[in-house]
Amino acid sequence: MSIIASDILADLCGLSLGLLIALLPVGLLLWLLGWWSHRFWIVLATTVTAGVIGLLEAGAWKVQPIVIAVLLAIAAGVLALALVRLITFAAAGLSAVYLVHFIFPTLNQQVVCFLVGGLVGLLLFRWFFMAATSFAGSILVAYGALALLHYRELIDAVAWSEENALLLTIACGVATLVGFAFQFYVERRRQRKLREHADDEDDEGGVASMILGRIGFGRRAA
Repeated sequence: MSIIASDILADLCGLSLGLLIALLPVGLLLWLLGWWSHRFWIVLATTVTAGVIGLLEAGAWKVQPIVIAVLLAIAAGVLALALVRLITFAAAGLSAVYLVHFIFPTLNQQVVCFLVGGLVGLLLFRWFFMAATSFAGSILVAYGALALLHYRELIDAVAWSEENALLLTIACGVATLVGFAFQFYVERRRQRKLREHADDEDDEGGVASMILGRIGFGRRAA
């Protein structure tokens, strides 16, 4: 089983050059700064998903596709942050199902994997989101790079990805680990600076209180 799906790559190869180029910066931002802007990505992903569902299901609901798509997208975007834990549970559960199926294709325990993965994702929310965004960014960059090479007629992206499925899987796995490590380092550094800033404010507040106390004491003594 390849981490790069041939049918998805074939569809991407038919997109315009502008859309293919846009995949690269979006993937890099997810890969490097996914946790730093996780609220934005949660709202964006929820809004886009709801809009697509509205377009696909408009016929069954007997509503104009653009109307239901826009309304669903707005509603989902507004509720996304309020339901962030629920979204995280679902995303972690689906990721666990995919990962287990990728490693053990014959194991048929999707419900157990979903529930366990969702609970682990909630317990390790920050780490899970770092790993998930790093993985998603790596996949987007891989898809975008292959589709661009195909667009420039340098390689047959679909055939090459099928022949080098193991190499692509290893490369995306290593890139995910590197992205996770970078995000973890950036977050630790940010937390350290916040603590130092809070300590400085406490010190300044203590000095100011001491000065005011001395002034007040001197006035009372006078």
